[in-house]
Amino acid sequence: MTSERQARAQERIEEIADLALDEFRRKHELREQAIRVSREVVRASANAIRAVHRGELAQARELVETAGAHVRETRETLAGHPDLYFTGYTQDAQKEYAEARAVLAFIAAEELPGPGDIGVETPAYLNGLAEAASELRRCILDALRRGDDSRVEELMAAMDDVYNILVVMDFPDALTSGLRRTTDQLRGVLERTRGDLTMTLRQRRLERLLSGQAEG
Repeated sequence: MTSERQARAQERIEEIADLALDEFRRKHELREQAIRVSREVVRASANAIRAVHRGELAQARELVETAGAHVRETRETLAGHPDLYFTGYTQDAQKEYAEARAVLAFIAAEELPGPGDIGVETPAYLNGLAEAASELRRCILDALRRGDDSRVEELMAAMDDVYNILVVMDFPDALTSGLRRTTDQLRGVLERTRGDLTMTLRQRRLERLLSGQAEG
C-alpha cells in the first residue's frame, strides 16, 4: 500500500511539473514576442521624433502609426497576462510611443491625444508627455538658431502647461512609474529653456532697436 501511495504521489508531482513547464513555456514565448515587438515600438517612435525635428511630418505620422500598431499587437498578445503586460519593456515602449505622439501633436499644432486615444497606460503616457515637453527645448533652440521665433513662445507655453499638470500628480512612484523624477528633470529643462529664450529674444529686440537708430 505504501508503495502504491508513493507511486501516486510521484505521478502527481510529475503531472504538476509538466503543467508548470507548459505554462512557463507559453509565457516565455509570449514574453519573447512582447520584447521583440516592444523594441520595434521604441525604434519607430525614436525615428518619428527625429523626423519631426527634420520637419518631415508626413514620415513622422507614418512612423507613429507603425508604433501604434505594434503597441496594439503587444496588448492583444498579452491579454490575460497582466504579469507580462505590466513590465518594464512593455511600459517603456508605451512611454516612447506616447512621447512621439505628443511631440508630433505639439509641432504640428494638432490636438494632443490622451492615453485612451492611443491605447497606453496612464503612467506610461504621463512619463512620455514629460519627455515630449523636454524635446520641445530642442525645437525651440533649433528655431532660434534659424532666426525663426514665430512659435517659440507657443512651444514654451506648452512646456509650461505640461509641467503644471504633472507637478500636481503627487502619488507614490509605484503608481506613477517614477513620474516625480521625470517631472523634476522637466523642471530643469524648462528653466534652462526659459533662460535661453529670454536672453535670445532680448538680444534680438536690442539688435532691432540699434538697427533702427542707425538707420535713423
